[in-house]
Formats: sequence, C-alpha cells, structure tokens
Amino acid sequence: MCKKGKNHASAIIPYNGGLMLMQRIKGIGEEKREYYTIPGGGQEEGETIEQATIREVKEELGIDIEITKNVYVIENSNRTQYFYISKYISGEIGTGNGPEITNVDYNKYGEYNPKVIKKEMIKDINLVPLEIKEIILKDIEKIFSVI
Repeated sequence: MCKKGKNHASAIIPYNGGLMLMQRIKGIGEEKREYYTIPGGGQEEGETIEQATIREVKEELGIDIEITKNVYVIENSNRTQYFYISKYISGEIGTGNGPEITNVDYNKYGEYNPKVIKKEMIKDINLVPLEIKEIILKDIEKIFSVI
C-alpha cells in the first residue's frame, strides 16, 4: 500500500492481448465505487523504484515480471508515480500474498481483483489515474510491441 509522499511503483503488463490490471471495489450501497488501477504500490525504504515495482506486482498478482527501460512518470502534489512497461515472466495470476489481497477486511481494503482487460476495451473502463489511461491509449501499440 502506498503512503502519502512516497514514490509509487507500477507495472504496465501486456498479457494475452490485454493488460493485467487490478479491479478495485470500495464502499457499499450508494458509496460503492468500482475502478481499475495499474498493479503497484509504495516504494519501501532501501528499495529502488524498480525493485518496488517487481515486489508490488508479486504481492498483488502473484507473478514475476521483467521491467523494461520504458517508463512513464506522473508527478502530483503528494507523490511521484512510475509506470514501467513490463514483461510477464512466470507465475499464476491471482496468487498474490500482499496484505491487501490476503486480508478480508473489506472496510479497510475493499476488493482487489486481478483482471486482464483486452486492449480494445481499455478506453471503456474507469482506469485511474486518468493521466495514465490517456498515455496508455496514446501509446497502446508501443506498449504491446515491447513484449
């Protein structure tokens, strides 16, 4: 989980004609929100941003990746977000063991559901932050040419 002010490490992972994303569901009733995020989280002390990316993907998705030199950086007032285009190496999607995955405290974490969204459907989903969705849509062919 990423804390305010920390760097945020994420992996854009092309897989089987789509992107590996995390479907997030939070709240109940009228407060319920559903959206998608790029797998990732906060950089821990002593880690490089690349190491954080690999660790976070393993915790959230249960897979091993290889990050490329292709990176997008989004800065806002709270943190810097790094999005590495990454290659799937091995592992079974959905076997992550991070606290947000293994803890069933819905009130604290909500739901984390790993999904592969076909590249032609990305424009139709609520992918946040909006800046990365716009970048992905603009560079979709470049992203998929890396794998």
